[in-house]
Amino acid sequence: MLPSSQVADPMDDSEKEKTEVSEDFIQVKNDEESTTKSPIALSSAPSFPEGGLQGWLTIFGAFLIQYTCFGYINSFGVYEDYYTRHYLTHYTPSDIGSYLLAGTLILNSLGLFMLSLTHENSYYQIFLSHGVMMGLATGITYVASLGIAGHYFHKRRPIAVGIISAGSALGAVLNPIMLNKFFNGPIGFHRGVRISAGINTALLLIALAIMRTRLPPQHAKKFPVGQWMREPAYVSALIGCLFVFFGLFYPVFSLQLMAVKHGVDSKFAFYAVSILNVASCFGRTLPQLLAPKVGVFNLSAVMTIFTGVIIFSMVAIKDITGTILFAIFFGFFSGAAIAVTPAMIAHLCTGGPAEFGTRLGIYFGVGSIIGLFATPLSGALLTTDYLWVRPIIFNGVMMTVSGLFYGVTRIFYGRGKDKWLL
Repeated sequence: MLPSSQVADPMDDSEKEKTEVSEDFIQVKNDEESTTKSPIALSSAPSFPEGGLQGWLTIFGAFLIQYTCFGYINSFGVYEDYYTRHYLTHYTPSDIGSYLLAGTLILNSLGLFMLSLTHENSYYQIFLSHGVMMGLATGITYVASLGIAGHYFHKRRPIAVGIISAGSALGAVLNPIMLNKFFNGPIGFHRGVRISAGINTALLLIALAIMRTRLPPQHAKKFPVGQWMREPAYVSALIGCLFVFFGLFYPVFSLQLMAVKHGVDSKFAFYAVSILNVASCFGRTLPQLLAPKVGVFNLSAVMTIFTGVIIFSMVAIKDITGTILFAIFFGFFSGAAIAVTPAMIAHLCTGGPAEFGTRLGIYFGVGSIIGLFATPLSGALLTTDYLWVRPIIFNGVMMTVSGLFYGVTRIFYGRGKDKWLL
């Protein structure tokens, strides 16, 4: 008989095997859970290239998309002036304005080429080409061209997004000048539209050739949107958004026409929209340096209210001086009011940064619906008799009320926070 100490215990061996298997299983399970909870753990900040040839080519491609799509849309003031005085003379300003916001790559180019084939006073042709097709193209590409920066940049993402957004501002400066030269020169409307369509198509093809995604698509997440609608601060911001989209675009679309109708030299009035957008470029950048010192919500409310007050001053435009001053001040303050909005929404993300895209999407989605009616409503107030005071007062009130609601948002957000810097 063997000593008890030398007797093999089958139960001990079995327990050891079970223990080893259990430990292995637990380790694998933990690894799976870690991978499940963090599907892009390997793509955290240190693994982002933060640039590189392909990264910067992608940013440049997105810049070109912003230039050709949203930057081109911002030149609508040139189109409205030409449509009202030459091309759609049988229609009211309300009819002309209603198609702009009514409605990707192919749509943008095709829409412009189809616009070059339209006939004078053929409203439905312009509605389909300029309104629906180009509107869809701009809406589809705008957010996607901004989001692609996240594939290559983490720490430097704000810089990358700023470069992309600059494409829109540059397009809003150069396109009105180019189109004015075309429409009111020997080239004419139809050939001018075709040339601009060719330029846009070439730039979009370059963008398509050099842009590349890097990260795999993430699984869709469900957010408690219903709960967000019970947050006083967020709801107040959404209400403010409604008034912003009612009052923001009228000065941009009508400034050139108003200047010409008040006797300003048409050759100079053509540059009014570009002056406004140059000022907006500075407004989108310089005031943001004050945000850490005065607070995002304070800056948003003040800039929006100032924008409304400046719209009221539009009634005083009678000459070149008034046109220049209005373009500079409105461009600067409205640009600041627009640029601070994403930061304000980011502060309202109670569940973390993952909510930002959805919350901002809801904000702009609500605003875009209002935008469908804002321009034609202002046109109806203007009438064919050009009663400028009525739409000016309406849009000034809308922007001022919006700023007040952003102030209310600041109050709700500041509850329980013992500081004024918000």
